[in-house]
Amino acid sequence: MANRQMKLGLNIVANGAHAAGWRMPDAREDAATDIGLWQDIARAAERARIHFMFWADGIAVRHSARDDEELSFNPRIDVFEPLTVIGALAAVTEHLGFVASASTTFNEPYHVARKFASLDYVTRGRVAWNVVTSWSEQEAFNFGRDALLEHAKRYGRAEEFVDVVFGLWDSWEDDAFIRDKKTGHYFEPSKLHTLNHRGEHLQVKGPLNVARPLQGYPVIAQAGSSGPGQDLGARIADIIYTQQKTKNDAVAFYRSVKDHGVKAGRDPATMLVMPGIVPILGRTRMEAEDRWAQLQDLVHPSVGLPMLASVFGDLSSHPLDGPVPEPLPQSNSVKSAYDKLVREARTPGMTIRKLYQGQAGASGHCVFIGTPAEAADEMQDWFESGGCDGWNLIPPYLPGPVYEALDTLVPELQRRGLHHTEYEGRTLRDSLGLARPMFRSRGRIKPATRLAPSSETQPA
Repeated sequence: MANRQMKLGLNIVANGAHAAGWRMPDAREDAATDIGLWQDIARAAERARIHFMFWADGIAVRHSARDDEELSFNPRIDVFEPLTVIGALAAVTEHLGFVASASTTFNEPYHVARKFASLDYVTRGRVAWNVVTSWSEQEAFNFGRDALLEHAKRYGRAEEFVDVVFGLWDSWEDDAFIRDKKTGHYFEPSKLHTLNHRGEHLQVKGPLNVARPLQGYPVIAQAGSSGPGQDLGARIADIIYTQQKTKNDAVAFYRSVKDHGVKAGRDPATMLVMPGIVPILGRTRMEAEDRWAQLQDLVHPSVGLPMLASVFGDLSSHPLDGPVPEPLPQSNSVKSAYDKLVREARTPGMTIRKLYQGQAGASGHCVFIGTPAEAADEMQDWFESGGCDGWNLIPPYLPGPVYEALDTLVPELQRRGLHHTEYEGRTLRDSLGLARPMFRSRGRIKPATRLAPSSETQPA
């Protein structure tokens, strides 16, 4: 435990996590689609020895606005497709990892397996798949559906989907491609394993037309906090991405995740729990608090009220500084997010404005307001209290807060010995201290074991 260090990710949400951040005087309002800026951020993240950049992506304009006029205040409209961006960022970095979401609800497993296997070669072993189930009706409408699949069916499909992807990645043994010019054999036929999957949700023959990924499997991230989500994460995930606002909640969630892992036959040390944190930094606490107040004052009601609509309905006729009404019945959306929002609404003194400001500011994540040293104190406390294995840094807007966190907060963590000063090994798995999964015929999952990171560790 004395040598244990935090893992750190950098989570870029469109043009910043705060829904009003783009309106700040020093913000770049076009940051979401400026690839040059993103490349600069990637290089800065690598200099700070951040483990990875992370995209929590959706495949629709996801919103609860009543009409286009209300929607026109929403800044999360023009968002890069993350797999495309990874290629551009990998070209200007050598060690930084990249974690991208791909939905199991509105993709086919062959597409996902092929894209991530290809990216694993393009990045030289630095890519990870964030396994998500789609939660918005807008995504369903974009893929020929009139409604979203029911929650349990989404997770049933996800379980099978992941197994198929793993099976496709195991289409070829690591040394299958011999490429022998003398004999003319391009691959060893005994080392080809065609999947021939027929299941409840999916039918996929295979094999994959890409060699086995450099990392065996790309690193697997997963963000479901509901019961089915934790079950899936316990079985497959290397990184558990989560929203936790308090240390006590984080410790309880951490214990639950690790217990789920043990029941699934996993070594809990191979499951890295990494909550998000939105650091609002200043040279003094007062300066940080002033920045936060400015951000909150910029949240337009046309942005904030739709954030509550899926749980509380249309609140436009209610006084913004009045109490929050009773919630609607639980929807088919994100179960854990519904529960958290209802709990917050019942906090004494909570108003509609305060509730949507909280959502606009962090999307359910922990917000820390203070100096870099104070932020490091908080992060260290959670880490040493058994609340996390590391953090995803989520800047409120771009680019200033990104560079502030990388140039002031991360060095403070390094000074305390809590974050590495050099990358370990060549791949993202090496950097995170995770084992390379062995080949498994037909994609049967073998629980991961802990691997001591080494600069000598290379794919077979």
